[in-house]
Amino acid sequence: MVVAGDDALAQRLAAELRGVYGERVTLVVPPARSGARPPVVGRARATALLDRVSAAVNRASGNGNGNGNGGGAGGGAETPGSERIVEAAELNEHTLTYAGVDRATALALVYDDDETNIRAALTARRLNPRIRLVLRLYNRRLGQHIEALLDQASALAAAAASDTTASPGTPDSAPGEGEGANSTGSGLTSDASRAGRNALVYDASTTVLSDADTAAPALAATAVAGTSKVVQTDGLMLRAVERPPPGPGEVADPGLCTLALLSATTNDPAGADGSEGSGAQGPQLLPDERAVAAATGRGTVVLENVSYSGPELGAGRGVVPWFGSLLSRRLRWSFAGLVACVVGLAVASMLVTGEQPLQATYLTLLDLFAINDPALGQPLGRQILQLCSGLVGLLLLPVLLAAVLEALGTFRSGTALRKPPRGLSGHVVLLGVGKIGTRVLARLRELRIPVVCVEADPEARGLALARSLRVPVVLGDVTQEGVLEAAKIHRAHALLALTSADTMNLEAVLSARTLKPDLRVVLRLYDDDFATAVYRTLRAAHPGALTRSRSVSHLAAPAFAGAMLGRQILGAIPVERRVLLFAAVDVDGHPQLEGRTVGEAFRAGSWRVLALDTATPEERRADAASGAPGPRLVWDLPSTYVLRPEDRVVLAATRRGLAELLGRRPRQRAEA
Repeated sequence: MVVAGDDALAQRLAAELRGVYGERVTLVVPPARSGARPPVVGRARATALLDRVSAAVNRASGNGNGNGNGGGAGGGAETPGSERIVEAAELNEHTLTYAGVDRATALALVYDDDETNIRAALTARRLNPRIRLVLRLYNRRLGQHIEALLDQASALAAAAASDTTASPGTPDSAPGEGEGANSTGSGLTSDASRAGRNALVYDASTTVLSDADTAAPALAATAVAGTSKVVQTDGLMLRAVERPPPGPGEVADPGLCTLALLSATTNDPAGADGSEGSGAQGPQLLPDERAVAAATGRGTVVLENVSYSGPELGAGRGVVPWFGSLLSRRLRWSFAGLVACVVGLAVASMLVTGEQPLQATYLTLLDLFAINDPALGQPLGRQILQLCSGLVGLLLLPVLLAAVLEALGTFRSGTALRKPPRGLSGHVVLLGVGKIGTRVLARLRELRIPVVCVEADPEARGLALARSLRVPVVLGDVTQEGVLEAAKIHRAHALLALTSADTMNLEAVLSARTLKPDLRVVLRLYDDDFATAVYRTLRAAHPGALTRSRSVSHLAAPAFAGAMLGRQILGAIPVERRVLLFAAVDVDGHPQLEGRTVGEAFRAGSWRVLALDTATPEERRADAASGAPGPRLVWDLPSTYVLRPEDRVVLAATRRGLAELLGRRPRQRAEA
């Protein structure tokens, strides 16, 4: 596996592949990033990781070619879970070749710049048409086109390779393909290499992911009370909801199934909730019925509802909403009062003069606009009504002028940012509208949750979306006094601090808690040790308020790792500071599933079968080509249902459980 990136996601993804799945990883990083401390996965210690990284750097600098060649001794000497670091200022063809892309099984390009990832993907596909590509792209539409283009290139290369193999007198290898690996080997080595590559031709897929899209549903759901945690992909929505522990004599509703037991230290201010230090008191993922029944006083995460969530047609705006957005409420009441006066004058004129209703209304309007003849020689009542109509007409002039000016101001400010309205309350304050904040903003608006954005950069990426959605925005540095107050933080329901600076997020949370101690806060923090210390301190200082710390790379890395292994990861749901994965798996070739009942296939703490995909392989390929929602799922599977080889199931699994079930199958088969 080759991972290339310039930020925390690359480090965490490499650690995920190495520590959880036991893969041999080559990490390509810029020189300035090589000294960053990699994240700790599982129970590994930072010192051990640093020692291994140092040794890997020494090996890479001393005999990089030996480590890079899959057919040489260096490649065979690598042990599962090892890591090689390649430092490169530019990700060009030479760097990819040196990293061993031409012999790698999968390549993840997770640079923060989309253009860098696209260029490297095109080069990698040319160097190795059979490699599995995983790209990190923020632009969704461009990602779809790039995915189709790279898959088409892989298919054409596979067809050309098949024709070349079938033709008599064809050389053992294409010109330039595998020259470094086979230059010193024999013809048997060349044949084995070609056979291995042909076996992996169906794995030469391209997957485009976005860390922002992967983390946004969890971040948005964490900030909203009563809103389920969701994973949404290809029209499939999985919902999981936290439930408090049942009271005495009560039985908790398990929903469709119980996904996890929350930490037993939830109510302990000194407890390391959800961390590795929790031990047996920490959250239990995928417990069995006996563990659920024995867990008293612990909350649960249950699968409560699963439904299709396709694109919804927006309702058209009627006359009243359009009129209300154009004019203020006070001006609308003024117009309503004038209309009532006109109706009253018309009725009075009809009673005094005895005219028909239409004629009486016409005369009243003429008097109102001062274009009727004076009521000389007419009854006193008619003269009084004419004077009253003239007075109402005078009142109408400033109201019309105010309406014109206000409408012009509305049109002029239509492209400007809204300010938080005076009576706003119960909203979510979103700090930072960069890549992550923009996706979270869109998710919150889909859930119809009021949002106020706070952003220091007037050219931030998400301000255009906030302007189009008419979301109030406060421009200013959150560390300055008065910015949070302008966002109505004292009446807010939750604060989402999603800037890229940990210290700024922490300062914003501390300032917000001084204004509203019971405020629900969610922090975006990268460093696990720092996040744990902040979490425990804030919870101890404010035991009555909900505090959550989330890492975008921590939420996104499992999906990227699963895609590199060729698995369809539907999404991930955070359970405190752990992650539960949802994946679509073919039963064929998995002895833990094939021929077993749903109940027998369940392994507590590792994986659980949730649903059965009834679509045929032809229907899945057609759905993938058309972009239509693919899964046709049956959720109420009886525990006695026997899984057949042709079945495809949706699993909930832990990271290590998925690694045990799927992670090493291709390599074990190749070694055999």
